[in-house]
Amino acid sequence: MKNIDAIGHVRGESIYLDDIPLIQGTLFGAAYGSPVAHGFIRALDISAAEQHPGVVCVLTYRDVRGENQIGGIIPDEPLFAEQHVHFCGMPMAFVIAVSEKAAREAVGMIKAEIEPLPVITDPREAQTNGALIIPPRTFRLGDVDEAWSLCTHIVEGRADTNGQEHLYIETQGAYAIPQENNVLRVYSSTQAPTAVQRAVAKVTGLPMHALDISVTRLGGGFGGKEDQANVWAALCALACMRVGKPVKYSVPRTEDMIMTGKRHPYSSDFKIGLDKDLKILAYEVTFYQNAGAAADLSPAVLERTLFHCTNSYFVPHVRATAYSCRTHLPPNTAFRGFGGPQGMFVIEAAIAKTAEILGIDAAVIQKRNLHQTGDTFPYGQPAESEAHACWQKAEDLYVVTAIRKEVEEFNHSHILFKKGMAFMPVCFGISFTKTLMNQARALVHVYTDGSVLVTTGAVEMGQGVNTKMMQVAATVLSIDPGLVKIQSTSTYKIANTSPSAASATADLNGKAVQMACTEILRRLKEVAARELGVAVELIELKKGMVRVDGVPSDMDWKKLVLAAFARRVSLSEHAHYATPGIHFDPEKEKGHPFAYHVYGTAIVVATMDCLRGRYTIDAVRVVHDFGVSMNSLIDKGQIEGGIVQGIGWMTMEEVLYDTSGRLRSNTLSTYKVPDIYSVPEEISIEALHTERDNLAIFRSKAVGEPPLMYGIGAYFALRNAIRAFNPSADLPFSAPLTPEKALMGLYDKQHVTA
Repeated sequence: MKNIDAIGHVRGESIYLDDIPLIQGTLFGAAYGSPVAHGFIRALDISAAEQHPGVVCVLTYRDVRGENQIGGIIPDEPLFAEQHVHFCGMPMAFVIAVSEKAAREAVGMIKAEIEPLPVITDPREAQTNGALIIPPRTFRLGDVDEAWSLCTHIVEGRADTNGQEHLYIETQGAYAIPQENNVLRVYSSTQAPTAVQRAVAKVTGLPMHALDISVTRLGGGFGGKEDQANVWAALCALACMRVGKPVKYSVPRTEDMIMTGKRHPYSSDFKIGLDKDLKILAYEVTFYQNAGAAADLSPAVLERTLFHCTNSYFVPHVRATAYSCRTHLPPNTAFRGFGGPQGMFVIEAAIAKTAEILGIDAAVIQKRNLHQTGDTFPYGQPAESEAHACWQKAEDLYVVTAIRKEVEEFNHSHILFKKGMAFMPVCFGISFTKTLMNQARALVHVYTDGSVLVTTGAVEMGQGVNTKMMQVAATVLSIDPGLVKIQSTSTYKIANTSPSAASATADLNGKAVQMACTEILRRLKEVAARELGVAVELIELKKGMVRVDGVPSDMDWKKLVLAAFARRVSLSEHAHYATPGIHFDPEKEKGHPFAYHVYGTAIVVATMDCLRGRYTIDAVRVVHDFGVSMNSLIDKGQIEGGIVQGIGWMTMEEVLYDTSGRLRSNTLSTYKVPDIYSVPEEISIEALHTERDNLAIFRSKAVGEPPLMYGIGAYFALRNAIRAFNPSADLPFSAPLTPEKALMGLYDKQHVTA
């Protein structure tokens, strides 16, 4: 089944925030962000802005009707700065005017007098100073201290990963519209309508039932709109209450990049120990997470880093400690993978460094240590592993011996171009790590003409969840998908939603749709049995027809629906789904937090131009654990996009802040993302076919986040290409591996002298 939104997208008919017709009298907002990263506010002069033609008013923290606070996990993030500023771009004032132009001009007239304070941008420095968001957390398995004595090889090192800009096509924004009886409707570009509802309620002082947060779709999110959409909605809602008119704010691209958080940068120390047979016995790692100026989702991101610190490998003795460090950058936030990629990169770096010291291929260590079913993760959950199956199928399907030979022959015959190859296994847990968030609701109406309306808490943001919800309803009811319509997301239709995040959106909401449709189907079968005078056990609905003991009757779907309505049988159902069997005890750091794991193996080949430091990613060949895909077109598209986004993070997307905390990579001329010329020449994706049952909807495993981690393989393929040119290259494990870093690695001092 094709993506049902595709036609609207390519014809320009899909409705995004900026496509909503403006109500007459709509006003426009623009935010004034702090020009410095850290300091005391001595004065804020908004008088010139207030007098500017077209300006209606200028809001500051004094105009907040409720609480000047939008922090979710920890209440440490003011909507407006009061006495202090904590990052460049922190909102200090909000201008409301009759046009965007007037609002932006007025912002330029605001003057702030700020006494500078020391600026910290390095998480290690923050940790040394005791500037932590939460106390450090440690996952333990076995006895690491005892295990070192059993190790033949012990290797230590450091690994660093930079941030990543979400760069969704649609920037942040909101449109608040007053309704009667002191109600606000807020159209928000958010992955988490209920989170926006809570934040707006806190700031405005309104109860949640007076706030209708509505989302048709997003032009991309990648985690950047899970928590950080709150501020823009809160600003517009507050302004709307102040002026009694609709207020809209679509954040310009440069402001979006400056004022919002990114993927968390991490700096990490590792120590790994192997026995003589290259089995990993012990692994110790310390993560320093750059959280930025406020918690946002950093504690949860940190937790998932710990959950995925050993990737696909079984290590009997583990000690993983993580610090969430408060710096003077915009609060960093969710990003596809949610801390998992940062944890995986470090153990892959540890394995790579060990292999380089021992003079062997890292794949030897990787393959030897893949976990098996029954092996325990450091957090206590036993594995139901497909790690070996994915690796072996990748080796066989893509004929790894031939790839290795091709790389060796190329390197032997070329002086200034070298190829590198790397394996990247992936194991990623599916569920929100906070157990209470693993719930969803669906509302299904069957109308008397046979059409079906489905409403869930799922937000469509390009991942195809609308299509999958339609498939679930059509499959359970066994009707033509054309009879099913997916309604837009609204907190007035579905309350208390979990964010569309954690790769769990289709599973949670799909299961709720399945439950609702199954209950309606049960009632309809009873009606059919009474109408046809047979036992209900003999009734089956198939392809829009009622069958009795497998034989088609003269009753079709529409007749059955009318018969149910005539008998006053409910044709609506509101269902609630909560993922069973999951739990986690943060006091013990043990539990069963994931419904299931997704596995896969990628083989990445890259070519390095050793004269210039430029490179190409030749091929990414993947065997991926789909479970039983319910929509292979959508799933493969998600995997392809995830791979390229992961490659971008690992190779070219360099977020640069200067020592004063100011973002320097703040435009698309200074921040580089993969374009058509940097996409791998070949992306091959093959499914691992399994019969193992799981908690996924229709056993179709999640594909949102796991594929991004395949991109990590590009870093190590390029590293291997550099070492093929300069075997003595002393390359730090620092991502992204930009052409500049590659050039410096190719020609270190020793190699230049030689």
